Amino acid sequence: MDGLNPQDQSDRSNARQGCPFHDVRQKLRRVGLRPTRQRVSLGWLLFAKGDRHVSAEMLYEEAMRARVPVSLATVYNTLHQFTEAGLLRELAIDGAKTFFDTDNSDHHHFVVDGEDKVIDIPASAVDVAELPPPPEGYEISRVDVVVRLRKAAG
Repeated sequence: MDGLNPQDQSDRSNARQGCPFHDVRQKLRRVGLRPTRQRVSLGWLLFAKGDRHVSAEMLYEEAMRARVPVSLATVYNTLHQFTEAGLLRELAIDGAKTFFDTDNSDHHHFVVDGEDKVIDIPASAVDVAELPPPPEGYEISRVDVVVRLRKAAG
């Protein structure tokens, strides 16, 4: 035994296997969030698969399959905490559906109607020629373009 508690030993073992628990902990600490077990577990599920778009329900289902003991409310709270801390980008679609994007770079999105599918569009592929001036006391922080797709008839 090397003097580590069982959680640290598990983390070290996971790190050897390419599991980024240590990176998630550092990522959370960098943005001022305490790396609780649930945040680290959900963060690993979110960030270990590269850039992607998930809803709270999708992440909750992944957590259940991975046997991460969390409630749907905890998933929602964690996603909103990660968004407020700048780790995620929130995409509200139709006001009723919200996706969370792990890619914070400047880009836009295709949304496939009738499916839980969001596809990135590079910022350079969209030309927003002129924007209206913002109301007094405000400034434009970001422009989000959402292009809706449907299956072609054919």
